[in-house]
Amino acid sequence: MEARVSEILENILSLLGLEGSFEVVEGPEEVAVSIETEDPGRLIGFRGETLDALQLIVNQILGKQLSSQEDSKEQFKRVVIDVADWRKNKEGDLERRARSWAQEVQEKGSPIELDPMPSWQRRIIHMIISEIGGVSSESVGEGKDRHLIISPADEKAAGQPGESTEDIPTTTED
Repeated sequence: MEARVSEILENILSLLGLEGSFEVVEGPEEVAVSIETEDPGRLIGFRGETLDALQLIVNQILGKQLSSQEDSKEQFKRVVIDVADWRKNKEGDLERRARSWAQEVQEKGSPIELDPMPSWQRRIIHMIISEIGGVSSESVGEGKDRHLIISPADEKAAGQPGESTEDIPTTTED
């Protein structure tokens, strides 16, 4: 799997005229790629849109290659690409902001509607919010307008004395 991903990336970066290096590490559930280049902004793009597109293209090419080779015993694993630690730093920032938004919702008792963001960013916020009592998150909207609303948890979700809240979902699908 690592060799396939490396070949795909070498071809794409070559076509883009970008020089740099990358490391591909296959894990049990995904293939992580870390790219270092002198011009990371070209690969990251505005709000990570170019990086998301690159990741999508690599995943689609890999999926197509694996599905066209019937004798291949390799199972598809999602490829996650990071450029100059942008995604890693963004995840940390989203975690801090999610905790701050949750605190604000708890203090004010009113929901917060966030700006539209990609699904991977919404997923991170959903995960953080699900760990915090007294708040819940929901994705609303369609396509590029899909965004999150963080709300105070209702009394049912907060649970009545003696009731378990383990089976009560705190997020919607993403």
